[in-house]
Amino acid sequence: MKNAVSLFTQFLILGLTSFGGPAAHLGYFRTVFVEQKKWLSESEYSQLIALSQFLPGPGSSQVGFAIGLKRMGILGGVLAFIGFTLPSFIVMVALASGLTQLTGNAYLDSFIHVFKLLAVIVVLDAVLTMGKNFCASNTTKSIAVFTCCAIWVIPMPFVQIGCIALAGLYGTWRLQSDTATSNEQPTAFKISLSSCVFVGVFIVCLFNLLPLGTLFTETFVAGSLVFGGGHVVLPLLQDHFAGSIGQESFITGYAAAQAIPGPMFAFSSYLGALSHDNAVLGALIATLGIFLPGFLLLLAFQKSWSQLANKPKISGLICGINASVVGLLAATLYSPIFVSSVLQPADMVIAALGFLLLRFIKLPIIHIILLGCLIAVISAWIGLK
Repeated sequence: MKNAVSLFTQFLILGLTSFGGPAAHLGYFRTVFVEQKKWLSESEYSQLIALSQFLPGPGSSQVGFAIGLKRMGILGGVLAFIGFTLPSFIVMVALASGLTQLTGNAYLDSFIHVFKLLAVIVVLDAVLTMGKNFCASNTTKSIAVFTCCAIWVIPMPFVQIGCIALAGLYGTWRLQSDTATSNEQPTAFKISLSSCVFVGVFIVCLFNLLPLGTLFTETFVAGSLVFGGGHVVLPLLQDHFAGSIGQESFITGYAAAQAIPGPMFAFSSYLGALSHDNAVLGALIATLGIFLPGFLLLLAFQKSWSQLANKPKISGLICGINASVVGLLAATLYSPIFVSSVLQPADMVIAALGFLLLRFIKLPIIHIILLGCLIAVISAWIGLK
């Protein structure tokens, strides 16, 4: 029971403080679960990232679910998901319900700004550390740089997906690991219950074979087809929901989902709340619909993936993907994280001092968060004087 409470609490803290989007979330997870708590090794974490990049659904939430799964089984995965998603779920339902009177509150704005600066610190640390671990050769460094430059030049979701895919393909050809084994028995993928459930529900939703409700059907199909993270889900949801709730309300919710901590897929909670007579029930249905496909597929592949990772071609694929993810993190560090967070010299000072505390003094992230909260309160108080 104690372990369950600890796991849930840790992910709840991350759900409250993880600003910056999926790439930043990977940095937060790595800092907490690899460096501080040591629940995973660097290799295990890199394999989870690689697996999440090739499955549809919310990449950072899938990594969080997988960490909980490795820690405490299905219960751990569910607790990790609820803890990480609950804060953003509540905010999006409140927004959809019209509880916007806090907009413009000086203290709230100050807290959001300080946590955005925290995202700069965490992602910079992740880029440097992951770059050291995953980009040891000139080839992998080149992959990271090319990925970063491509995303800067063409900041579109398909470019991210394309870079990761190309890096993985190149890795299977030229980056096969010397530590991987090729003399093992072939690893056969076993048809699992979760994969059967996914295929069954997807067919039912796609062809409307059962009256599951339009809300669940639309979100489940969207969650089944989203490769590349939260931004990619926008066009899949826009055609259906923008027509029913209005284009302006749709864009407002999408903008809010990018400004709050936690998974961007919490946008579905907002859409569900606006699309149902009961806002909370609608949000629950839509949230379950969009997250469920990725989690079912993760359950189906996670055991065989750890075995496949020891195959030379698969190890090369992981190596290429990880190098590309470093480039993705670096590109995200600049835009949107840095450009939307560091707005004046004082922000640069806070970010630099925070990075010093995290990277060199090794102050625990929770202590840095508490310091950030103190800075936010003082900044808001001074601004109101």
